[in-house]
Amino acid sequence: MNVEDGKLITVFGNLVTAWVSHFAMLNSVAYCERPDGVKLLSEVVRIRGNEVDLQVFEDTRGLRVGCRVHFTREMLSVSLGPGLLGQVFDGLQNPLPQLAKQAGNFLTCGTYIEALPSKRKWHFSPTAAVGAKLSAGETVGIVDEGIFKHHIMIPFQMMGEWTLSQLAKEGEFTTQDEIGMLENRAGVRHPLSLQQKWPVKVPLAIGKERLLPFEPLVTRVRILDTLFPIVKGGTYCIPGPFGAGKTVLQQITSRHAEIDVVVVAACGERAGEVVELLREFPELTDPRTGSSLMERTVIICNTSSMPVAAREASVYTAVTIAEYYRQMALNVLLLADSTSRWAQALRELSGRLEEIPGEEAFPAYLESRIANFYERAGCLKLKDGRVGSVTIGGTVSPAGGSFEEPVTQGTLKVVGAFHGLSRARSDARKFPAIDPLLSWSTYQGIIENSKTATAMALLKKGDEIRQMMAVVGEEGTSTADFVTMLKADLFDSVYLQQNAFEVVDSSSQRERQQTVFDVLLTFIRTPLRVDDKAQARQAIFEAMDLFRHWNHQPFGSDEFAAAMRDVDAFIERQHSVEAMDA
Repeated sequence: MNVEDGKLITVFGNLVTAWVSHFAMLNSVAYCERPDGVKLLSEVVRIRGNEVDLQVFEDTRGLRVGCRVHFTREMLSVSLGPGLLGQVFDGLQNPLPQLAKQAGNFLTCGTYIEALPSKRKWHFSPTAAVGAKLSAGETVGIVDEGIFKHHIMIPFQMMGEWTLSQLAKEGEFTTQDEIGMLENRAGVRHPLSLQQKWPVKVPLAIGKERLLPFEPLVTRVRILDTLFPIVKGGTYCIPGPFGAGKTVLQQITSRHAEIDVVVVAACGERAGEVVELLREFPELTDPRTGSSLMERTVIICNTSSMPVAAREASVYTAVTIAEYYRQMALNVLLLADSTSRWAQALRELSGRLEEIPGEEAFPAYLESRIANFYERAGCLKLKDGRVGSVTIGGTVSPAGGSFEEPVTQGTLKVVGAFHGLSRARSDARKFPAIDPLLSWSTYQGIIENSKTATAMALLKKGDEIRQMMAVVGEEGTSTADFVTMLKADLFDSVYLQQNAFEVVDSSSQRERQQTVFDVLLTFIRTPLRVDDKAQARQAIFEAMDLFRHWNHQPFGSDEFAAAMRDVDAFIERQHSVEAMDA
């Protein structure tokens, strides 16, 4: 590693300025050395002649003018290889359990640990032949990692065609062991191991072509899959006030979504929420395997009390790991919680750089940074024809719950789905607290658009009638309008809401959603033949009881079929009444 030195001339929080007499590279890594010899990791963020501004990823106490700065020619990178799944890292990819074990209750600045376990051996099975002509991203062997086949690939940064001159036989190797050798036409040789590095701020997409996302990502959350769907390789955001259920919704999604790998980036959340995340995730049972959900999860966490620079790094570390598993033709879901705290880190750094502020003191390039992050999602067709995807879902915590603030507005311009949480629905103990009248999606879900349009029209009409009733009262509302409002409440209550603590209702399969929605649509379209509002209310309450009972029966069971017959019989009675009246 080529290292050159400079000297600190300014220390301003986590932003420091060094004077150099040599060439410096933007976004390269540097180490600021304290008088006691501790070296703090930093990144070059601006160059002005011989003055170089750096953001330090740790507490800068102890740094002072005159301290040495060691510049490298490398960018901030992460280690990629077997051993990532099930791990909990900080924003710099330090494994937190090992970091805590080494440093004790109080983490020591300047402590960095190798991300991948160095002593663990993995069973490597070669798949390529010696003498094969290969290029970046192509597979040379397989390692079993949990339920997945982890592909050992040609390093992504190696351009051009390379010849596989050596390759180890099947056996046990650590991530540092040499397993092969590559050679190009110029005679340059490059050793192969089970791991490689990639700069976090450079998108990783080595393949044949990027595909337009179209396949629905079934989350098993009914309001999402039906009205505001997500697709594999798409983007979505969940804005909402504090305490509205953003984190709970993300955890439910990560557990039940039909996805291969989950990457969670806790980028600046409060310490209490991060501790809850670390406690609950290992205890969650994966419905797909019956074992711990952590076996196919990677967590990157930084609390709001940590340096702002580390908060920014955690987002890029998480998305790079997600892209890496996409290179194995896996479907990856990245959950960023919360992008507002990440944007606040950008604002603090921008202020210290004395840049011209934009709206609410956020940097003028805020929207560009948000767009660059979400653009790293997508479907990728690999060189061998397989397809992988990265789906990015970010939560936004707007101050005061206002969706007009810059982070929410900047996010809305680039995402494909908007799931707005409502304080009123949250206070009413509705889960998910997604407001169907505020949310939208540009994607095609598992239900036909013509059918969902009917449901949305009912919800809007019901809301209009409810607002009118607040003025004129129930007496000033016609029976027909009252029935419409009750049907909207029925659809909201028995379909859009789920019980996160109930085994069956917390997860609704694709086929179940389609079946129940079609029956509900039939009921909505069936005229409710009643003489007065009291009869209408009684009929709707009876329908609610039937549908709620149906929601708690396992799909495909005899109980499910019996509950379905009860609902059909109730709807048929409505048709019979209509026929007699005719």
